[in-house]
Amino acid sequence: MNLLVTMQFDGSGYHGWQVQENAVSVQSVFQDALFRVLGERPDLKACSRTDTGVHAREFCLSLRPAREIPPERLLAALNHFLPKDIAVLSVRRVPEDFHARYCCRGKRYVYEIWNRPVRSAFLSGRALHEYRRIDEALLDRAASHFLGAHDFTSFCTADRRDAGDLTRTVTESRVRREGDFVRFSVAADGFLYNMVRIMTGTLLAVHRGRIAPEDIPGILEKRDRKFAGPTAPACGLYLDRVFYDLPDEV
Repeated sequence: MNLLVTMQFDGSGYHGWQVQENAVSVQSVFQDALFRVLGERPDLKACSRTDTGVHAREFCLSLRPAREIPPERLLAALNHFLPKDIAVLSVRRVPEDFHARYCCRGKRYVYEIWNRPVRSAFLSGRALHEYRRIDEALLDRAASHFLGAHDFTSFCTADRRDAGDLTRTVTESRVRREGDFVRFSVAADGFLYNMVRIMTGTLLAVHRGRIAPEDIPGILEKRDRKFAGPTAPACGLYLDRVFYDLPDEV
């Protein structure tokens, strides 16, 4: 059987998703819980990698347990053994050829900024604090320049895993205010290493008057990381949605 597991996690206490030596990752904790349920550590195919401190409201992985187990039973058992900052939302059967990474047709990320003169005692590690009032309409205008298919070399950290074509198609890029929260939402067919954090850092550079919204097309065309803004901290970044084309039932 091939199973799709959808989960969420608070990344504040983890060194990203992927297993690392001498560091606690979400994957290692999840695999420990899986072993307690199944007595095995099946190979996990994750939809994405996440950096230290990045969160996920929806994170997907596929796995093939050695023995049959009802999806609803696996859901309950995993949540019993997982810590409170990791939760499995659903488990379902998927076609035999399904792969959580290669079958993904897109993702949406949200970067959250707490925009108030005084920091919040409850948002440390969960949102970026910006004390100066943000003009969300200005940042939304800047974000609109990311829409469409572009080479995002200027908006990624060099990484051998991203070698090759660095063109991505952005289908949503907007900035909205909800009370004291300013949220940058961006959806695309794929993302490069640190891409959303650099896009966010560039929007914050617009906020601080260092870059104009109309400069962004030129930064894209330069294909040079040094022209974009800084990499925003990981604390405000959430993997918000993972998109698949799947039948209702298998």
